[in-house]
Amino acid sequence: MVRAMQIDGKPWRTIWRNQSGGIGIIDQTRLPHAFETLTLRTLDDAAVAIRTMQVRGAPLIGAAAAYGLALGLTEDATDLGLERAHRRLIETRPTAVNLRWALGRVVDAVCALPPEVRVATAFAEADALAEEDVAINAAIGRFGAELIKEIAGRKPGQVVNILTHCNAGWLATVDWGTATAPIYQAFAAGIPLHVFVDETRPRNQGAFLTAWELGRAGVPHTVIADNAGGHFMQHGMVDLAIVGTDRTTRTGDVCNKIGTYLKALAANDCGVPFYVALPSSTIDWTLTDGRDIPIEERSGAEVTHIAGRTKDGAIATVQLTPDGSKVANPGFDVTPARLVTGLITERGIAPATEQGLLRLFPERARPKG
Repeated sequence: MVRAMQIDGKPWRTIWRNQSGGIGIIDQTRLPHAFETLTLRTLDDAAVAIRTMQVRGAPLIGAAAAYGLALGLTEDATDLGLERAHRRLIETRPTAVNLRWALGRVVDAVCALPPEVRVATAFAEADALAEEDVAINAAIGRFGAELIKEIAGRKPGQVVNILTHCNAGWLATVDWGTATAPIYQAFAAGIPLHVFVDETRPRNQGAFLTAWELGRAGVPHTVIADNAGGHFMQHGMVDLAIVGTDRTTRTGDVCNKIGTYLKALAANDCGVPFYVALPSSTIDWTLTDGRDIPIEERSGAEVTHIAGRTKDGAIATVQLTPDGSKVANPGFDVTPARLVTGLITERGIAPATEQGLLRLFPERARPKG
């Protein structure tokens, strides 16, 4: 399958198997100022990469966890080793449901097998999961691109302006991205568009990652402060917002990077369509209320400090806040379904309701009686 992202003319994915048996990743903590890759060789390597956000984004976390479980089985393929690897990985990030889903899928594939065939089976399942992620995101892109095409048809000769929040791009998945997949496909189809990129404090995934990948793809974009989105919507400068999600309830509540809720409120007030792009693996069919989603509390250092490039090209970290100030740093917030215009999935676009999702995924209906 064609790859969405090219770096200096070379097609890339965010995770791959090396000939040496390790798992290659792009170290996203080094972007945008350095493009570096790492090889994961052990269970602990994979767990650290997920926990420290060298890999991040719900779909990519799932793929990395699947490969991490396979690496764990190379160390110990017994039932005890399988349990240990699963426990080690499930504890790395609490919010993204793809982590639990991917681990469960690999465990189901190997648990009934004898230890001597578990490693090969686990890697094969992780490979299949990664390939499916690419196909799913490409399908999300096709459905989402139709929305952009419709808007372009209503304003011929003008640019379609899209607002994003955080990074739900190629870097958050195996390829294509979720929220960016429609953008890439519409741009490739020749639709004139421009993206307002929220900086997404405190980790700045918009300013660091989304802007970097859009720039590499040649997509026109402007980085804006998180608090500027409402202003641009008020002045009619945003045609639609598309964001990603780390977990979505069966009733359409959406958990995404902190600040998403405020963008949805502004979009609702200004009459701007607010869409969420997601693979079905990100739907938590066990939850009906977004308030039950566990919200990761991240290090206060993400708020008090920031890293950047100095005039001489060096990367430096500086402190922003006064000594002694307390910090709260929830990594995510929940946008109620009532503020979501639609959910863009690999099977089509659904209203953000249980009924809407079940029309696309009828196999998830609860048994009657």
